[in-house]
Amino acid sequence: MRKIVLPLFLTLSLWAKTTGGIAVIVQDQPITTYDIQKEMQLTHFDEVKVTQLLIRHKLEESELQKRGLEVTSGDVYAEIQSIAGRNNMSVSKFYELLREKNGLNSTEFREKIKERLLSQKLYNSIAYGNIKQPSNDEIEEYYQLHKEQFLHPISFTTTIYGSKSSDRLQEKVNNPMFYAPDISSSEQTLYYDKIAPQLASLLAKTAPQTFTPVVPDGRGGFMSFYIQSIESSKKDSSIGMHEEILNTIMAQKREKVLGDYFAKLRHNADIKIIRGLN
Repeated sequence: MRKIVLPLFLTLSLWAKTTGGIAVIVQDQPITTYDIQKEMQLTHFDEVKVTQLLIRHKLEESELQKRGLEVTSGDVYAEIQSIAGRNNMSVSKFYELLREKNGLNSTEFREKIKERLLSQKLYNSIAYGNIKQPSNDEIEEYYQLHKEQFLHPISFTTTIYGSKSSDRLQEKVNNPMFYAPDISSSEQTLYYDKIAPQLASLLAKTAPQTFTPVVPDGRGGFMSFYIQSIESSKKDSSIGMHEEILNTIMAQKREKVLGDYFAKLRHNADIKIIRGLN
């Protein structure tokens, strides 16, 4: 026993010196203070929440190995292409934005996407067959109780301003009377159901007669939307939103199944809290 424990102890000690110290050990797998600090920078969550997330991640890794679930590099790249496409950007431009905004290089981001895809596979493996689809009556009842959640705008009447310079465009946002020939503008009516979800969310959060934040336009430039008016939705039933409500209910049921599963897994796991960041 001594011959097994000593090498493990020495390995963990050497690792601690290079990564800032071990904070938690989950099933003999270490989580370092560096891991926690890095995740806090990326997520902006506090130490406690990040530590819980990393413990869950270690438990997921163990389950993935048990179930033999894998994701190929092709799967990862296809997902990155899809994300970049939804933001009207090339993959290379998207990587540049990630470096600017989050300090993530392409290798780190690919690893994050791989983790997410593996988690999705694992979740589907665990939850499959354990979730019963809601009836039409359940869907209607859920809608009536959570109506505000599904009442989104129909369309946005906007003026779209564009520039090669984010600073120049920000001047326009700060002072609507500002004019510069290098800032273009065009009026468009954008329909909620026909634009990318990220853009729909951005516009929905912006009050009429105000500008959205300056965002990349996917072509090497920048843009901001001035919201002239918003056409609101006024629906009294779930008709036309069946799929959206169904997906919401199923997602909640799925999270309940997964939460219970990993709570039980964590209860039976060998987890040692060694130290915090301070």
